[in-house]
Amino acid sequence: MNQVRLFASDLDGTLLRSDGTVSPATTAALVEAEQAGVATVFVTGRPPRWVHEVADATGHTGLAVLANGAVLYDLHTEQVLATHAIEPDLLVEITETLRREIPAVTFGLEQGLNFGYEPAYLHDWQLIPTQDRVGRPLPTAREAALDELLRCADPTVKLLAKGSGLDPDTFMDQVEALIGDRVTVTRSGHSALVEISALGITKASGLAGLAEQQGIAQAEVAAVGDMPNDVPMLVWAGRSYAVANAHTSAKQAAHTVLTETNDEDAVAHLLTSLL
Repeated sequence: MNQVRLFASDLDGTLLRSDGTVSPATTAALVEAEQAGVATVFVTGRPPRWVHEVADATGHTGLAVLANGAVLYDLHTEQVLATHAIEPDLLVEITETLRREIPAVTFGLEQGLNFGYEPAYLHDWQLIPTQDRVGRPLPTAREAALDELLRCADPTVKLLAKGSGLDPDTFMDQVEALIGDRVTVTRSGHSALVEISALGITKASGLAGLAEQQGIAQAEVAAVGDMPNDVPMLVWAGRSYAVANAHTSAKQAAHTVLTETNDEDAVAHLLTSLL
């Protein structure tokens, strides 16, 4: 079996505990991996403004694949290195389609370091940091009408569509049927919140591009995750793992289903076994 040279981990529900913290065992395992020459990379649906706390907690100073593959980010310099945005005309087209067919849908837009959302869009979280890891102020979330948000000059790397009161899997299937031939549709949480990226942009595409840059073969990559947005990455990686608390789709995609959950330090145990 090929040696693991690159270890890719999802964050929420996988590397992080349910309260959003990083356990001492996980931090120690990441340090051990680095010392052993295994590169580690966070591959997450989170946008840039949501990773500096994790970087602080883990001491991780490498690269991260953010926004489900749409952003390559340097955790050390806190700089965006590359983005894959949804074309503005297509963004207008798909939001019109979804609103026409699912009138209750509301939207949020990840636009670089900025986040904009409609007045009716309700957050499932409170984590909107006001400054980055070195104290630089971050833009506050912007509430505005959808047409105003769509006119923003900043490229949209991820469109969030929320179907309040709808079954999460049913809602994602409905969105996929309506626009899945034009964009990539997935989700990372347990609510009816769908994440939409440019066509072909997934965690797998982002991880594959990073591996190629570093001269690492697909067979030398191990990946672990827990939700539908992890599925492409789990299918692509040479070795893939789903934590015990994973969504059924992630378990079906992974080569191995772990016996531990994210709250039982599944990633720490996995890294230790791989090393």
